[in-house]
Amino acid sequence: MSLAIDLEVKSDVLCIRLSGELDHHTADELRERASALIENENIRHIILNLEELSFMDSSGLGVILGRYKQIKQKHGEMVVCAISHSVNRLFEMSGLFKIIRLEPSEENALQRLGVA
Repeated sequence: MSLAIDLEVKSDVLCIRLSGELDHHTADELRERASALIENENIRHIILNLEELSFMDSSGLGVILGRYKQIKQKHGEMVVCAISHSVNRLFEMSGLFKIIRLEPSEENALQRLGVA
C-alpha cells in the first residue's frame, strides 16, 4: 500500500492529511513537500490528521519529529488529530504525545490554533 498526502494551507496553518502507510518508502516525499510549504508559505503551525493512516514506522516518526522541530523554530505548534488506534500506540510508545498535543478532530485542532 502507498501513502496519499493531502496538504492544505489555512492562514498560517498547514493541514496534513495522510492516508495509507507512512514508512521508509514514502517518508521522503512527505518530508520534501511539507518542508517546502512550511518555508514558502510562512507556515507557523501544523495539524496532522492521521485518521486514515493505517501504518507508520520509525521513518514516519522521524519525518513528524523533523517537521515539529521546523515549526518550533518559528515558535509554532504541532497538533495531531483523529489518530487511528495503531498509530496512537506508536505515538504513546515513542513519547511524542509529551511534545505534540492530541485533539479529537481537525475542527478541534483548528479551534485550538485559533483558525476555525
